[in-house]
Amino acid sequence: MTKKPFTEKQQDKFNRKKASRQSPQHRAAVAEREAKGLVRQKQIGSNPRAIDRPLKLSDEEVVWVKSMLIHDDGVIMGFNKPFNLSSQGGRGNFHNLDDMLWAFAKSNGNKPRLLHRLDRDTSGIILAAKTKPAAAFVGNAIAARDVHKTYLCVVGNPERLADEGVIDAPLRREEIGREAYSRVCAADHPDALTAKTTYRVVSRTDTSALVQCEPFTGRMHQIRVHMAHLGCPIAGDVRYGGALSLDGARVPRLMLHARAIEFPHPQGGRKRWEAPLGADIQVLCDALGLTP
Repeated sequence: MTKKPFTEKQQDKFNRKKASRQSPQHRAAVAEREAKGLVRQKQIGSNPRAIDRPLKLSDEEVVWVKSMLIHDDGVIMGFNKPFNLSSQGGRGNFHNLDDMLWAFAKSNGNKPRLLHRLDRDTSGIILAAKTKPAAAFVGNAIAARDVHKTYLCVVGNPERLADEGVIDAPLRREEIGREAYSRVCAADHPDALTAKTTYRVVSRTDTSALVQCEPFTGRMHQIRVHMAHLGCPIAGDVRYGGALSLDGARVPRLMLHARAIEFPHPQGGRKRWEAPLGADIQVLCDALGLTP
C-alpha cells in the first residue's frame, strides 16, 4: 500500500520536530535525565558506531578551536565563534564547532556539550558545558528564559530607527527548497510564534547605525528579520535585504555579533561573559564613523 505524501503543513511539522531533537536544549534535557539515572545508558561495544567515536581533528583545527576559547572556569566554557562556522550540523565535509569540541575531550572520552547555537554567519559568544549536570542546569535556564544575550549589528537606513524601542512581531518558519526563512506574520496565523526584541542605537551617522539588540525569545533569524521589518536590514544580510556596501565601504559579511551573554552559573551566582568584536566589524565601524 502506497503511503500518502505529507502535506506542506505536515512536512513543516515533521522538519521542526526533527530539528528540535538536535537542539542543545533537547540534549540538555536528556543530559539532566541521565544525570538523575532516569535514562538507561547506551552500551558501547568493542566496535562502536561512528557517532560514538571521537572525531579526528587536524592539528590546524585543534589550534583554531583553542584560539576561540576566551572563558573557562572549569565548568563552563565560552568561545568567540567566528563567522562562516556552523554551531552544529552544516553542509559539506567541514567540521562544525560541536565537532571541534573533541579537542577538549577528557581521557574518559567525554567532550564538552554545546549549550546553544549561533547562526553560521553570526560571530560571537557561545557556551559549552564540561559536564552533563552543568549542561542540564544551563539548558533549563535557557528554556526558562533566564539567559540573556546581547548582540551588536550594523544597519542601514538609520533614519527609520528611534533611539531605542521594542519589536514585538510574531514570526513563522518558511522553507523554500533546502533553505529556511523566518517571516513576520499575523499573531493569529496558525504557525505564528511570539517574537520580541528590544534595541538601542549605540552610534549613528546619516547613512548607518550600530545597534544593540536583546532578544527576549530565541526564534530562528529573529534579530535579522526584526531589523529588516523596521526597514533597517543588517548590513551583509543578503537573505533579508541587507546592503553589501554602506557609504562606499564594502560589507564583507553579515554584520551581526553576539557581544555578551548573562547566565546563572551551576556553582551559584550569575556570570556575564563578553566576546570582543571581530576585526572586520571594527574596520567597517571605523570606516563609517560608528563608535562601539
